[in-house]
Amino acid sequence: MHMTEMEFQKLSGFIKENFGISIKREKKSILESKLEKNLYEEKCDNFTQYYRKILEDKSGDKIVSFVNTITTNHTFFMREQDHFYYFKDEVLPYLKRQIKDNDLRIWCSACSSGEEAYTIAMILDEFFGNEKATWDTKILATDLSTKVLSIAKKGIYSSESVKPLPSLWKMNYLKKLDAENYSIMDSIKNQVIYRRLNLMSRAFPFRKKFHAIFCRNVMIYFDNKTKIELINKFYDLTEPGGYLFIGHSESISRDESKYKYVRPAVYRKE
Repeated sequence: MHMTEMEFQKLSGFIKENFGISIKREKKSILESKLEKNLYEEKCDNFTQYYRKILEDKSGDKIVSFVNTITTNHTFFMREQDHFYYFKDEVLPYLKRQIKDNDLRIWCSACSSGEEAYTIAMILDEFFGNEKATWDTKILATDLSTKVLSIAKKGIYSSESVKPLPSLWKMNYLKKLDAENYSIMDSIKNQVIYRRLNLMSRAFPFRKKFHAIFCRNVMIYFDNKTKIELINKFYDLTEPGGYLFIGHSESISRDESKYKYVRPAVYRKE
């Protein structure tokens, strides 16, 4: 189904305003093909009708379906693995010394299908060892898409997708379901709290600040203004001495934030 220029402007403007995602004109055909199934399911003759249905829906179900369709959720275990090694070897020893109440707060702010959050949970289990019972190490993992959150909560991954994990982790933290699939052990699964959250919300519902925030490979979809606003919100939610991890294809300039550069894609609040 063809999307007119006006329909593209309306839909891309709505997406930008509500979810921060900038869709360039040359991506019009991709947006068109992504939404075709939704139009068919909603029995709409054109994108204008579909747009109106989203706006008029009081239940919120149509906007959830819309978001699940338009968001890109590409992730895998041990993605940008040097982050995880740096987190384990440098960040955790520092935080362990600094935190007095044994309450370690970590936020995966765009967790997608759960690979990042579960990897961090495995690192925490290995790092703290026998001391883990005396620490609160639960991880908050949020995403805009209910579709990927549902996958994350199940914690079932293909044999192929778990290949990048160290052998010891696979032995300790995964349970083989069949020839094709593994399940994350409950001891790790229970360490992650999944919630739906829009990073464009004006205020986040958190009472306490975080010692580490992961927001990797998300801001590539935002324009510069949206990115700066989000980084400043992250800064306000970071404990002094806490860290922000972003994607290797992303960067923060000194003029944009008070975070201090530590190493590629890693920043710290002093």
